Parts: sequence; C-alpha cells; structure tokens
Amino acid sequence: MSSPPAARLAWAAADPYATALRSGRGPLFLRRTDGWLLPLEVERWCARADAVDRQVLDRCEGAVLDVGCGPGRLVAELAARGRTVLGVDVSDAAVEHTARRLGSASMRRAREAGGGQALRRSVFDPLPGEGRWDTVLLMDGNVGIGGDPAVLLERVAGLLRPGGLLIAETAGADVDERARVQVVDVVGAFGAGGDPFLWARLGTPALVRYARGAGLRAVGQWEAGGRCFAALRTRSASSSAEPPKSTAVISSQRARKPSGDSPVADR
Repeated sequence: MSSPPAARLAWAAADPYATALRSGRGPLFLRRTDGWLLPLEVERWCARADAVDRQVLDRCEGAVLDVGCGPGRLVAELAARGRTVLGVDVSDAAVEHTARRLGSASMRRAREAGGGQALRRSVFDPLPGEGRWDTVLLMDGNVGIGGDPAVLLERVAGLLRPGGLLIAETAGADVDERARVQVVDVVGAFGAGGDPFLWARLGTPALVRYARGAGLRAVGQWEAGGRCFAALRTRSASSSAEPPKSTAVISSQRARKPSGDSPVADR
C-alpha cells in the first residue's frame, strides 16, 4: 500500500519537532491553516512511560508494533519488560532518541530477554512481520497519520495477525476532522514551521466507524488520566484453519540471510 500524499516524510521535515525532541521540551503545536493550535505534549513523550501508559501496555499481547513511536518511551518500557517490540517513526530525531533509550546500560539485560528496536520507516512502507504482529499501538494522536483514517486502519489491519489487537488513543471530544497542519514552536503566521501535511483527529465513535470498514471490531473503550483509548481486534482465523506457525519477530539490524518465517528488520 502506498503512502497517502505528503504523509510519508511530513514529520521528518518538521524541524521544530526534531528540535523539541532533542531538547526534550516544548512548546510545540500542530497548527491548522485557520490558526487553530493543538498543543503537543513533548515533555510527556520524552519522559518515561507514566501510569496511564503502563496501564495501556498491560493490555498488550505478544509482539508489539508501536506506530509513530516518537522518542520511544513505550518501546523502552516494553523492552524493559522483556517484550518483543518494534517502534517505527519517520523522524530521524525520534528514532535516534529511541535508540539511545534502548542502548542504555540499564536496558541491555532486559533486551536480551525479548527485543526492542526502532526503524526510520513510515507505517505505509514495507515493515517486518506484516500480518503477524499480535498488537499494534496508535498512541498520542497517531490515529491521525496520513489524514485518512480509513486508509490507515486498513493498513494496520494488514499488519496484525488474525485476531490481533489494535490499541488506539483518541481525542477526548466526539470529533471526526481532517486538516492541513504544520508543526510549529511559536504562535505566528502559517508557513513559519515545518512542511504542511494532512492530519486527522478522531474521537472514539469516529474511530469505531472507520474501523468497521477495515475489518476491525471494537472490544473495549476506557478513559484514564484525562486520555481516551479504544481496543479493537481483527477478524479471527477460521476455527478449521491451521494456527499461525510463528509470531512477528524482529532481528538484529546486522545483515543476515532472510528467512521465510523470520522477517529481518531492514529490507
């Protein structure tokens, strides 16, 4: 599946975003063409996973793909638990930040028990383990990636195994909107920030509507710490079908011979 127009490298070209991640602080906003601003929680993203994050991660099953992983707090937390996890993000700064977290001395032993990596990759690019991930995460507004929720959710459904789990964070309000936005670090005229790109904001009801078209069914909704979440599943394989032989696996990024059962991290 090809990336929606302007979606693939949008965050990568957003210099204020890279600057904020490298410093670990804002202010940072998504700004619409009409001047409306959505504050971005850079400090929370750059900190360790908080209590609400950990409650979400407690619900994850098996191998986890974190789409739009940002500076990697969730990837690091899952790796520390010994879970197999891969974070993908189009931002060099985000992937570098995640790699630093995973490379710290305190993480190495935990990673040996499971595995944690980050790739500079769009969700619409070819990814390791397609069709075999147990859980996909769309946190921190990442249901908006690409500005077309139907396309994004169809892609996510294709990444999950039959019966796989999607956990998505949604807007607190019942909204369903698409807009052309920029990442900016100051309140000013449109055009002063990163490259414009399409983005979407969805409340839980809108997410559930789009999800049905992608073959995903809602299995849970909850609020915690002022944040809203939904859990959805893909259709299960037929009871007469043979169970999958392997779950998603991420390998070392060192070159190695590909296998039909174990996708390599970079291809």
